[in-house]
Amino acid sequence: MEETIPEMKKKSSAKRWVSTILLVLLFAGAVIAYTYYKRYFAPNVTDVETYLYVHTGATFDELMQNLGDQNIVRDTASFRWAAEQMEYPSRMKPGKYRLQKGMNNRTLINMLGGGFQEPVKLRFQNIRLKDQFAGYIATQLEPDSTTLISLINSDTLAAKYGFNTENFFVMFIPNTYEMYWNISANDFFARMHTEYEKFWTAERKEKAEAIHLSPIDVSILASIVKGEALHTDEMPKIAGLYLNRLQKGILLQADPTVIFATNDFTIRRVLNKHLRVNSPYNTYIYKGLPPGPIMMPSIAAIDAVLNYEKHDYLYMCAKEDFSGYHNFSTNVAEHLVNARKFQQALNERNIKK
Repeated sequence: MEETIPEMKKKSSAKRWVSTILLVLLFAGAVIAYTYYKRYFAPNVTDVETYLYVHTGATFDELMQNLGDQNIVRDTASFRWAAEQMEYPSRMKPGKYRLQKGMNNRTLINMLGGGFQEPVKLRFQNIRLKDQFAGYIATQLEPDSTTLISLINSDTLAAKYGFNTENFFVMFIPNTYEMYWNISANDFFARMHTEYEKFWTAERKEKAEAIHLSPIDVSILASIVKGEALHTDEMPKIAGLYLNRLQKGILLQADPTVIFATNDFTIRRVLNKHLRVNSPYNTYIYKGLPPGPIMMPSIAAIDAVLNYEKHDYLYMCAKEDFSGYHNFSTNVAEHLVNARKFQQALNERNIKK
């Protein structure tokens, strides 16, 4: 039986409604899918590779503030939504995180929530003073300089590791170390003590014993050698000279200790007034080694003391050619000749202080 015209119109209208509903559903699905994609998988980290620092005890709102202030993500709203959906606020982990260009929210949140931070390659050397060391470490790791210098000057902590506050600085062996940025100050000191123990092998300890010095004394002497030597190849000879003086009970008379005692590191010419500074670090007045290092000794300087050059030299003076090397002598007469040459060179260059 043939359909009537009204029935055909009803079916046609129904089909249009179905088609419309399907289109609406498809559109809605597409919108939902796009929104889901945008919030989870679309690139959101800005195009510049950078690091995100999540501080110990930081809140999620503080993290969001940092993301916005530092322009780390393009869309903070989508990051917040994805983070909350992935329950990141309840599993934040401090650390230094390396962000890649175009990283999406899901990848970023998985990295942050999993604590997959990049280790810091901490390298330090040629640091003169403890407060300079604390300041530098604070630029590389999370602990602040105030906390670090307080611990460096702590009698209790120094004693815990077998030092005192004067010689505690020798525990920090200059090298490159890998550790996480959010290491605590106390854990940092523990790590440095572990590295110190590793450094002082049985062989090094035997060499120290052979010259009748403790590892701490070796490091103190090495700091003086480091202060004197501009060239590593001359360190064993300088070390041998100071060991000769120690063994004979002669004052070390090391200019770098005088400069340290005056706390004036601009001095280019040590004068008689400097030699009279009353300080246990002034080796022109006090016999033997000073109570602590005058700077952070290098590994090369420590090994130069342990593997010192054997000779009879007791005196040295910087060469008049300003090469950074020294003239060595076994007696005062030769030394005075060398000293006059250097003093004349200083005068010619108008170096008065």
